[in-house]
Amino acid sequence: MKYIPNTDEDRRAMLESLGVESIDDLFASIPEEVRFRGDIDIPEGMSEMELAKHIEGLAGKNLTTEEYCCFMGAGAYDHFLPAAVDHMVSREEFYTAYTPYQPEVSQGTLQVIFEFQTMISELTGMDVANASMYDGGTAMMEAALMAGRLTRRGERIVVSSSVHPQYREILKTYLHGREWDLVEVPVSDGVTDMDALTEAVNDDTIAVLMQNPNFFGLLEPVEEFQQLTGEFRNAHLVVACDPISLGVIRPPATYGADIVVGEGQPLGNPLSFGGPYLGFFAAGSRAVRRMPARIIGQTEDVDGRRGFVMTMQTREQHIRRERATSNICTNEGLNALAATVYLSLMGRQGLREVAEQSLQKAHYAAQRIDELPGYRLKYDRPFFKEFVVECDRPAAEVVSSLLEHKILAGFDLGRMVDGMDNSLLVAVTEKRTKEEIDELVARLEGLA
Repeated sequence: MKYIPNTDEDRRAMLESLGVESIDDLFASIPEEVRFRGDIDIPEGMSEMELAKHIEGLAGKNLTTEEYCCFMGAGAYDHFLPAAVDHMVSREEFYTAYTPYQPEVSQGTLQVIFEFQTMISELTGMDVANASMYDGGTAMMEAALMAGRLTRRGERIVVSSSVHPQYREILKTYLHGREWDLVEVPVSDGVTDMDALTEAVNDDTIAVLMQNPNFFGLLEPVEEFQQLTGEFRNAHLVVACDPISLGVIRPPATYGADIVVGEGQPLGNPLSFGGPYLGFFAAGSRAVRRMPARIIGQTEDVDGRRGFVMTMQTREQHIRRERATSNICTNEGLNALAATVYLSLMGRQGLREVAEQSLQKAHYAAQRIDELPGYRLKYDRPFFKEFVVECDRPAAEVVSSLLEHKILAGFDLGRMVDGMDNSLLVAVTEKRTKEEIDELVARLEGLA
């Protein structure tokens, strides 16, 4: 049975075993004057059948991307999820697994994480990746902290304002109280203002943080970033990226990134009301002992057979607190498993296909919307699968109106960026069909 109640006889037996006569006796140490007396204002209990129906009714109020056509993005994307992904992550040996402290009984979990690290390294072009992190925002924050550990001097972190606003808020929170300055560089025409960035970066700069494609979906002038950070010995270039974009865009390692981070949700993880997600983190081999979280390594047992172990686990639980690189206490292992299964199923060609379809469909949608009266593309720059539409009315009104037609039209940028109340961030993935894009265009035209 899904629910087994305690009978009066069960309760008497438990009280007798505890040596008390009533449940009230269990609270005898609490002073009478602070005890609550009377009935708690909550509904009466339900039978299992009644409760199941009630919960189903509540769940039915949720909006899902199976019923609504989703053009929202801003860091969380509605990509296709192969059925095999959910099947694998639901297997009990993975679903109930804890941290693999005992390698001799955790080879399956360890191998999955090892494969995840390998795939992230191949995607980003970096030497080594860790066993995942909480999400993209905390991964970027940890990258800034690691840059400080690598330089051991300097006091300035420079971040572009084209980086996701939530990532920047996390940076502010974690750097509060540190003797480091967080300098935000403004954007110009949707991308980092290179003149302002050049002025902000100096010999005290620990790291320069950017996102490519950036929060507005635009491609940044990455070669200029590489040239600038190369002029300063301490400055580490940290790049956050959409992993799907790496199916068609050069990996960050090719343009001088020292640390690559990002949000792994697009890799086989559902939107899931905002989480849990996973962050990926990759760097050069010389940084391996300074990396946060865990690293799984490959070795051989006494009989020469391949095996896997936790090679690095640099949190305060395992080493002296002052030497710990992170307080990360989980590696979002189930989400990393989903990403591993997804990448294994897709392969190089499949990932490229997802990226190409997202790219082409986004540009088709952008072209159609830009032709409508009352709407125009805000930036005339290369973009991947996301673009900003300037509307003649508040974007919040557009989003609300199209909800009536079961269309999630995009993300209202006014919620996160000052002065962009009329700007709509539209994301188009491989899931969106031409008919769905044309329906979005028709509904937008009807509002104009």
